[in-house]
Amino acid sequence: MGKDTILIGNDHGGYELKKEFLKYFKANNIAVKNIGSNSLDIVRYPYYAACIAGDVSEGRARRGILICSTGIGMSIFANRFKGVRAALCTSTFMAKMTRKHNDSNILCLGGKITGVAEALDILKIWLNTDFEGGRHSISLDLIRSADECGCVLKIPVRKVK
Repeated sequence: MGKDTILIGNDHGGYELKKEFLKYFKANNIAVKNIGSNSLDIVRYPYYAACIAGDVSEGRARRGILICSTGIGMSIFANRFKGVRAALCTSTFMAKMTRKHNDSNILCLGGKITGVAEALDILKIWLNTDFEGGRHSISLDLIRSADECGCVLKIPVRKVK
């Protein structure tokens, strides 16, 4: 598996949407590794989130996709890993902004809340939008600092004028 291979993981709630994504990847010659559940049988999403987030965190992959029923559980669990910026997206605008401003490296989706057409549009935008850098790098540096110390930084609240 190359670092540019997209990892995809899911639980039972994300199985149907994952199948559609795999078709898209195949049709577009995008390297993908399926680490998710391959049925509707009930499984626990943290196991799949840990596989994808662990590989991204350790640098074995650059980006991954996680799909559960809502995307919430996957995003919560994945963001516990150092260096992971997992973003739950329900619109193409969110997908664009999380790449441009947050350099997200894991896309989380809800297989039971986002329709296939919208989810595919979100995926395409997320895959094809680059990080803007600039002023947004300051925030990412703060996240990296929190990762390094294993804590949440206490940042003074500033009043907006």
